[in-house]
Amino acid sequence: MTPRSLFLGLGLAAGLLAACSDDGADITDPDPDPAEGLAVEVVAQGIPEPVHLTAPAGDDRLFVVEQEGRIRVVRDGTLLEAAFLDLREEVTSGGERGLLSLAFHPDYAANGHFFVNYTDTSGDTRVVRYSVSEDPDRADPASATPILSVEQPQGNHNGGHILFGPDGMLYIAMGDGGGGGDPGNHGQNSGTLLGALLRIDVDGGEPYVIPPDNPFVDDPDSRDEIWATGLRNPWRIAFDEVDGVLYLADVGQNRWEEVNAEPADEPGLNYGWNVMEGFECFQADTCSQEGLTLPVLTYRTGQVGRAIVGGSVYRGSALPEVAGHYFYSDWSGGWLRSFRLEGGEAVDERDWGVGDLSPVLSMGEDAAGELYVLSTAGGGTVYRVVPGGG
Repeated sequence: MTPRSLFLGLGLAAGLLAACSDDGADITDPDPDPAEGLAVEVVAQGIPEPVHLTAPAGDDRLFVVEQEGRIRVVRDGTLLEAAFLDLREEVTSGGERGLLSLAFHPDYAANGHFFVNYTDTSGDTRVVRYSVSEDPDRADPASATPILSVEQPQGNHNGGHILFGPDGMLYIAMGDGGGGGDPGNHGQNSGTLLGALLRIDVDGGEPYVIPPDNPFVDDPDSRDEIWATGLRNPWRIAFDEVDGVLYLADVGQNRWEEVNAEPADEPGLNYGWNVMEGFECFQADTCSQEGLTLPVLTYRTGQVGRAIVGGSVYRGSALPEVAGHYFYSDWSGGWLRSFRLEGGEAVDERDWGVGDLSPVLSMGEDAAGELYVLSTAGGGTVYRVVPGGG
């Protein structure tokens, strides 16, 4: 499995060159201003296909998810040989399938619970709860408790990110189920969990309960778990608790990569797919944009990158000059960029000139809010964003 294969199913390979040279090729967003002051340093290497990084609150370890099914621990700068959890026998890995993310319960220090999102041996999405063992560096594999299963019609566009919001709810980002152009029209169908952002309460009952303020709880034709619709493949999402904003980086089809940023407490938003791709109507000269939420930032697929990789808002302490910046990257672009959200618009866009980190698979943050970039370079490398570069 190659790093390229992770994103081939994102609708980026087929028609990619045409997307760079068709009638809309002159419609581009300005390049971010070149910036200095940041660099990256290697934290760990030899982690194959690192697709997610996170840590429990108050913990100085790093937990890195390998796509093939293992969770690895970096403690005191050392990659531990033994896996925190090994799910390789449970996981189908390859292309966009695999163990895709990890979320620690907000009260992990007391209850030891964490959640994983993976594609099972049938290729379907599963969200499962586990518990840590008596050894803090090892999970208990026998503690598996199934939470949610979603049938996947095809092998791509799984989304895959799970994380707890500031409200204590578990959010689950689901892609549209695969195939170019959303052939099942899942993005605009609230009767399916595909193409949507889900929000569930894992503390109110087993395996979960529906939060009463979810937007579709009174709609018999819609799934109660849905918080937002209109998503293609939201590979990574992030909450900024300071400003109360939810960021979604949604991978584009042929033309536009996009970042959405809206109030985290606003339910029922429709992010537009497959009516819109970026700011354009998808495969149509005109379309109704009524009720759709458009992105705050786009860039052209094929010009500076081929698949957007989000991303977090920086709220750490080592880089005070970029507090409040949302950082993001791109699988093939390999750059590190950021912007601030001001009045609902992306401003102060910057390209930090840290060098080519491609192929970039993901970004993450530790318990202190410091940022990391995950790449397949060097056999799988974790980079920390640090001061430097002038």
